Amino acid sequence: MIKDIIILGSTGSIGQSTLNVIAKDKSKFRIKLLTTNRNIKKIYNQAINFNVKKVVINDKKKFKSFVDIFKKKKIKVFFTLDDALKNNKKKVYFTVSAISGLNGLYPTIKIIKHTKNLGLANKESIICGWKFLEKELKKHNTKFIPLDSEHFSIWNLLKNENKKNIKKIYLTASGGPFLNKKLNDIKNIKPKYALKHPNWVMGKKISIDSATMMNKIFEVIEAKKIFNLSIDKFEILIHPKSYIHAIVHFKTGLTKFLAHDTTMEIPIANSLHETNNIFLHNEDEFLYSKLNGINFINPKLNNFPLLKILKSNFNNTYYEIILVSINDALVRLYLNNNINYITIHNLMLKLLKKPYFTKYYNTCPRNLNDIKNMVKKVDQYLELYLVK
Repeated sequence: MIKDIIILGSTGSIGQSTLNVIAKDKSKFRIKLLTTNRNIKKIYNQAINFNVKKVVINDKKKFKSFVDIFKKKKIKVFFTLDDALKNNKKKVYFTVSAISGLNGLYPTIKIIKHTKNLGLANKESIICGWKFLEKELKKHNTKFIPLDSEHFSIWNLLKNENKKNIKKIYLTASGGPFLNKKLNDIKNIKPKYALKHPNWVMGKKISIDSATMMNKIFEVIEAKKIFNLSIDKFEILIHPKSYIHAIVHFKTGLTKFLAHDTTMEIPIANSLHETNNIFLHNEDEFLYSKLNGINFINPKLNNFPLLKILKSNFNNTYYEIILVSINDALVRLYLNNNINYITIHNLMLKLLKKPYFTKYYNTCPRNLNDIKNMVKKVDQYLELYLVK
């Protein structure tokens, strides 16, 4: 049976990885809809190559400029996801939501009622809006599969396991490009060096987050919410090879881990084929040498001071939204050479203690507009604060 697929954010790295997986077995999948913000050339080629008849271009100027070009190929172009889904009566088999940042939250919530399975690889959406996502998933009986390699690994390791037996879950981090560097020695390091991740090919924002360990902090917060466990059940281990993605230690004395190569295509492929009895992703042999000298390391606060953030409470309040928004702003400033590397760490920890923000830490957003308004408040405050 052919399975209908929607990809939100098809021109980004996760979207492209999804298309690479589908390209290996086009006979099993049919792509119903692709979306992008402004990468017209890429989504046009994707639509042609995969015979996609509906696309969303969520940039008004680009939408108006290129709609006729798509029409010549009998491809319907929509400006909003709402318009594209208006006459959608049947649930598709699987949706991959790969829109980066908080911009991905609304379309992800919107798509839930239109899909049987949701594969999500958007940290910000889970961290800031999990309670809204979870509500919609339950309401529409949509199955959720986390696509980040760490969370996908935990999800697999916990299948048929009683969560009461979990003693500790370890998420692995590569340590980034500065693993063996002291923070003071790299306080003025240029962004081009911070972007050189040793194992993964990623976007600029996530590469900087990997260097500072913020990416892994976000993943722990995500895991807490997705698996409904207390934050003290999780720990970060540095694993420079990035071959083992998660480890679960049980009270029974057993420890399980999941390993795969450093490509997002593997969790994506296994998610898309989750109901199949068998499928072939590639013909590679198991390279046991990758497990020789695994070399796990405890991250040190001196090198990664942002780990202090994990001592906070994460109870779906404004704290998580403020955390994500401040980090977004600081990474942008660093990438634009407006602040140095060490300032990302120092300012993050300092700003989180500001009374302007702390007064919101016991209050929960009631809806998506509350989240949007808080993001604006953070941006406005930082604009004024960083000018001083």
